[in-house]
Amino acid sequence: MLAAPIVPPLSPSKPENQLLNRLSRAELTRLMVHCLPVPLVAGQVLASLGAPASMLLFPVSGIIAMVVQLDAHAPLGASMVGQEGCCGVHLVLGLLANPVAAVVQVAGLAWGVPAPLLRQALPNCNGLRLQLQRYVGLQLQQGATAVACQCFHTLGSRLATWLLVSFDRTQDQTFAVTHEALAHLLGVRRVGVTVAAGTLQEAGLISYHRGQVTLRNRAGLLASACSCYALNCDAYRKAFDRPRARTP
Repeated sequence: MLAAPIVPPLSPSKPENQLLNRLSRAELTRLMVHCLPVPLVAGQVLASLGAPASMLLFPVSGIIAMVVQLDAHAPLGASMVGQEGCCGVHLVLGLLANPVAAVVQVAGLAWGVPAPLLRQALPNCNGLRLQLQRYVGLQLQQGATAVACQCFHTLGSRLATWLLVSFDRTQDQTFAVTHEALAHLLGVRRVGVTVAAGTLQEAGLISYHRGQVTLRNRAGLLASACSCYALNCDAYRKAFDRPRARTP
């Protein structure tokens, strides 16, 4: 995993990651001592299946896709991580190898905690451990939902859901993605994505130009999305919308 320190517009006192923002000021200060700023480059492979797990990443911008590849088939997107979560949460379970691959879908930045330093920090970071445990539970639920979604929901509604999730993760109205990448993530042929995206664009819900997709009508896109979007949003609220740790 690439983790070359850079000097990005990141502030340890305001990490801009929702999991980190839920920590008390004292615990956040202790954790940020171990954090490195990590650039996320589109297409970058952050983790390979079965390779040693080296770092826990807390994105502040961009999107990381968890992907699975079987036999000779193209990689299939299993889940996405943005500023709402983290990549490498299996480290909190004591797993030393990556259970899935991770690839940067949308470029951005992240805070990274090397695995050895994370193991040292966790005993003194009860709040972080609790947040990560909740996130593991959320990922299990969302992973099961994704399997059912793949089987029962139409491509058009799944695409609308994927776009909504991406806009949420990037906290922006525009992000870069190709039809080919969408086809791989959704497990369909490229022509299917082209037709589905064209339908959304004709309805005035999105616009797509030179690899840039822009949100035009969120309410309309939400109406076109499958029920999984609302289900996953509700699961996130139930997992994390609880009283936060008090700041000393």
